Amino acid sequence: MKRLLKYLKPHALTMFIVSVMVLLITAVELYKPIIIGNAIDYYINGYYNPYVVVGEGAPGAVKYGDLFISKSYDAGSQSGPYYQMFLYNDNYYMAENITEEECEILEKAGPDILAGYAENAKILSRDELKQLRHFDFTGICRAALLYLGALLAGFVLNALQTYLLQKLGQDIIYKMREELFAHIHSLSLSFFNTQPVGKLVTRVTNDTEAVNEMFSSVLVRLFKNIVKIIGYAVVMLSKNARLAGYSFLLLPLIGVLTFVFRHLSRQAYRITRNKITDINTFLSENISGMKLIQIFTREKEKYAEFEGKSKGLYKAGYREMMIFAIFRPIIYLLSIAALAIIVGRGGSLVLGGAISIGTLYVFINYISSFFDPIQELAEQFGTLQSSLASAEKMFQILDVKPEIVNPSRPVDVKLDGKIEFKNVWFAYEKDEYILKDVSFTINPGEKVAFVGATGAGKSSILNLIGRYFDIQKGEILIDGVNIKDIDTDVLRGAIGQVQQDVFLFTGDIKGNISLRNENITLDEIKAAAKYVNADSFISKLPGGYDEPVTERGSTLSAGQRQLISFARTLAYKPSILVLDEATANIDTETESLITEAMEKLMTGRTTIMVAHRLSTIQHADKIMVMDKGRIVESGNHQELLTKNGVYRKLYDLQLAAEVTN
Repeated sequence: MKRLLKYLKPHALTMFIVSVMVLLITAVELYKPIIIGNAIDYYINGYYNPYVVVGEGAPGAVKYGDLFISKSYDAGSQSGPYYQMFLYNDNYYMAENITEEECEILEKAGPDILAGYAENAKILSRDELKQLRHFDFTGICRAALLYLGALLAGFVLNALQTYLLQKLGQDIIYKMREELFAHIHSLSLSFFNTQPVGKLVTRVTNDTEAVNEMFSSVLVRLFKNIVKIIGYAVVMLSKNARLAGYSFLLLPLIGVLTFVFRHLSRQAYRITRNKITDINTFLSENISGMKLIQIFTREKEKYAEFEGKSKGLYKAGYREMMIFAIFRPIIYLLSIAALAIIVGRGGSLVLGGAISIGTLYVFINYISSFFDPIQELAEQFGTLQSSLASAEKMFQILDVKPEIVNPSRPVDVKLDGKIEFKNVWFAYEKDEYILKDVSFTINPGEKVAFVGATGAGKSSILNLIGRYFDIQKGEILIDGVNIKDIDTDVLRGAIGQVQQDVFLFTGDIKGNISLRNENITLDEIKAAAKYVNADSFISKLPGGYDEPVTERGSTLSAGQRQLISFARTLAYKPSILVLDEATANIDTETESLITEAMEKLMTGRTTIMVAHRLSTIQHADKIMVMDKGRIVESGNHQELLTKNGVYRKLYDLQLAAEVTN
């Protein structure tokens, strides 16, 4: 939680303003029932208040016969006589010249006592009643205007609070999402070899939204509901401690239920989040591999597997729903029980004269609202747990340290392309060495090929040159500088890689060549494409360089994607060229274009090639033959053939296979 709150520090002023607004909104909500309660006591039920004789200009003075009487007076300075209205048999009467004790008797009197007073009292006409209650009517109007003002104030404060909170939440999540995505970009390739794509997508999308809910809603609502509960309790205790005690009778039971609900909802939230991650991972993997699924007709089996995961998410969601479906009605039932207690006990207190009807109204209104924040608190604690669980998963990603760390003081070097491996040992897993004591030198502009059986370590050498992994022993030098002392952006910027499996992004042709690098102009894009023969098919597309490209370039052939990859590499003007099975799985017609493109690309560049088809690397200046992580032979094509070693065996095997085909 402490780690999450650091994201609030830049928004401390906004949080302070929102907190003040919460206090004001709570005060408004607490004050609204009091307005109505006071209106009931002082104006609607105002005929219980006695009058005294006053002068014509006195506050609240109304004309009654030849006198002026008023209810607005200082009780301590008056000793009577008093005038008191009362209702009997649907008629209003005025008891005249009575004592203070008689006023109290009339206020609590039953029908028998009222009948006795009615004999000597004056029946009030409609006009007299209207005149006497003139100030009651204006008081009700003032109360109505005050209530309307409270409603408007509450509306404005709530609207501003909602806007500020939503903006605050979006600002924080925007930063967190960017921070998470940037951190993922900084991680080493080994991390992505062990992490499902769907899991990472869930972290950046679903989990950030769960945290957004905490910042934009839950935290402030928690604070607001706690303030409301305290406010309701304080006002009720100040109004009538005895009735407030009856209101709080069920609180221990609610506390136990809330604790149980928090425990169950926390478990349900955690299970649901895990199920969502599982199903996202499954979908990401299977949609990416849909072609393979269809090739092997595994649709039914995959559907059954998805159905199982979907059913698991359904059950988790159903369990979560049932927890709320049970908790909410129980709290509602308890709130009704508390309301019944207040109405019963409060009604008897009103009849006994201990409290006024207005006070009873305030209690009824408060008790109806008192349980809402308690219920919301329990639910928000569950949502808070969900947000914290999502944040924890995000921080697990953020806590992963990149294995490849940029040097604190990188060497400023212009890379020409001399590559040296000195006694290099490398393993993906501890002590399971893929490369064993490998040493070689590649001079600038030299074309070197690595051949060998699958698993010999050829592709590992390519990964190490760009420092996508760090070696365990030895040194790798480029132009005499250890690659660990070179800025990784500079190092990788000098190396152009063309791989067998070309990845194209959703967008257009020109965007996939430049990778949206604004420093590469459209003219440079076209020049690169033309140089590697990619322009021959791009110019025939309906949109040309603006032709839309779908995900992974599925609408283009393998050869077209490869030519785009060559153009992309050339556009970045590398000094070192790495070709990893660049001509594998390419048709003969396209291969001639690609071969020509490769020859153009290799001109004036240090080139490292990996290929299983030996016919594609015979032109190399040097061929290094690898076996079980070691370089066992090196030389050009003719030299290696004359040695009758591993290379000769590989060559004869491929030649025999071609003759057979």
